Amino acid sequence: MNSFKKAAIESVDSMAELYKSITNEIWNNPELSLKEYKATELYCRVLREHGFTVTEKLCGIDTAFCGSFGCGKPVIGILGEFDALSGLSQESGVTEKKPLVHDGSGHGCGHNLLGVGSLAAAFAVKEYLQKSGHGGTVVFFGCPGEEGGSGKAYMARDGLWTKLDAALSWHPASENEVHTGTNNSSIQVLYKFKGIPAHAADCPELGRSALDAVELMNVGVQFLREHMTSDCRIHYAITNAGGVSPNVVQSEADVLYMVRANKVRQSIELQKRVDKIAEGAALMTETSFERVFIDGTAELLPNYTIEKLLYDNFTEIGVPQYTPEELDFAQKLKATYPAETKAPGIGATFDDDIAEQVQALTENMTKPINDFLMPLYSCLGFIPGSTDVGDVSWQTPTSQINVVTWPAGMPGHTWQTVACGKTSIAYKGMLCAGKVLAATAIDLFEDEELLNKAKAEFAKRSKGGYVCPIEPDAKPIAL
Repeated sequence: MNSFKKAAIESVDSMAELYKSITNEIWNNPELSLKEYKATELYCRVLREHGFTVTEKLCGIDTAFCGSFGCGKPVIGILGEFDALSGLSQESGVTEKKPLVHDGSGHGCGHNLLGVGSLAAAFAVKEYLQKSGHGGTVVFFGCPGEEGGSGKAYMARDGLWTKLDAALSWHPASENEVHTGTNNSSIQVLYKFKGIPAHAADCPELGRSALDAVELMNVGVQFLREHMTSDCRIHYAITNAGGVSPNVVQSEADVLYMVRANKVRQSIELQKRVDKIAEGAALMTETSFERVFIDGTAELLPNYTIEKLLYDNFTEIGVPQYTPEELDFAQKLKATYPAETKAPGIGATFDDDIAEQVQALTENMTKPINDFLMPLYSCLGFIPGSTDVGDVSWQTPTSQINVVTWPAGMPGHTWQTVACGKTSIAYKGMLCAGKVLAATAIDLFEDEELLNKAKAEFAKRSKGGYVCPIEPDAKPIAL
C-alpha cells in the first residue's frame, strides 16, 4: 500500500468523531423514503464545508443530490442512502423492545450508517487526490428512497450513472462479505378503485363497492400465481379499505401491488397481467380505477473484477474487532431473535465447501457477532430481494460490500438493528466500510488497466441492454 493510499485510509479514523456525529443526527431524525429533507440538508452542508461542489435536486428529485471533488477522468461514484423505515422506532443500546415514539420510524436497515460510511470514503479519496496530484473525480451520491421509491432507478432513467467509470457501495449487515450474484427486479403499482356509496341495508342495489373490486382483484391474482415462473413473486397491501363502517358501500379502496422477477423484462410482462386483472375486477363490479405507477428496480449485474479488488482491500484493512463489553451486548441482543438455521453469507448459499468453512468460522453458529471476512465467492446466483443499486449496475461497473454493524443472525428491518444504530459496533462497521471503499476507489484511479478490465466485463454482461423499469412519465411518489 503506497503512502498516499495509506494516508487516505488513515484519514477516516482522524475524522471519526465527525462521522459519528452525522450518523447520530440522522438516526435521531429518521425520515421515510423521498422525505429525507433533514438528512439532505445536513449532507449538502457538510459536503460544501469540505470543498465538494454540490448539486441538489438531481433528476428533479427533491432529496437527491451529489457532491463532487476533482476534475477529469476517471469518475468514480460512491453511493449513499439515508432513508428509514416506518414502525421501527426504538431506543438505542438496549436489548429489549422500547419504542421511542409509538408507531414511529427507525433506521432498521442501517441507512444512517450507510450514507456516512460512503461519505467517509469520498472524503478519504479527496485526501488522496489532493496529496497525490492524480487526475480524476470522486462523486458522492445522495440516493433517496431505497426502501420505497427507487431513487436510483429514476436517476438511471435520466442516464445519470452512464457518466461514471465505476460505482461503489456497501450495506450494513450481520456478516463481512463482498456482495455478489444477481437478484429480483421489481415493479410497484397502486390501484385506486372508485365506486358509488350507498346504504348497505336500505339500498345496496344503488351502490358499487370499490372494496369488492379490490377483493376480486386479489382473488384474481391468487389464481395468477399458478401460471407464472417459480422465480417470480407477487406481494400486495390494501392501503385504503374505504373506511370502518360495514353498513356503507365503500366508494373507494386502494391496493398496492409489487411484482418481482429475476429479469426486468419478466417483471414488466407480469405487471401487465396484473393490470388486466384490475380491469376485470372493475368490470365485474361496475367500478373504475386509477393506475398509479410507484417505482421499479432492475436486477443486479455483478462485476467480478471489482469484487476481487474489494476483497483484496477488505483483507488488507481487516474486519472490525470487538471488546468484551461489545460481545456481551451482541450476545444479549442476539438472544432476542430466533437462532440461525444455516451458515450466513451468499457464498454459503450456493457452495457447500464455503458453507462448511463459514460454519467453522462461526463456531457452529455460536458466535454473537461475525468477526471474520467471508471467503470470496463470485457468482450469478439468484437472490430473491430487490435493490435499486441494480439500475446503477446496468449503466456502469458496480460492486458492493456488506460490513457487520449488528449481531450474527440478525436480519435487517427489525427493532434489534435499530437498537444497534448508535453503538460502537455500528460505528466500527461504518468506518471499516469507508476505508475499504476508499482503498478500492484509489486502486481504480491508479490502475487504468484494472479499470478497463472492469469496464470490459461490464460491457459483456450488459450487452442485452438496460430496460428501465420506470415508466416514461412517472414521477417519484412518497407513500
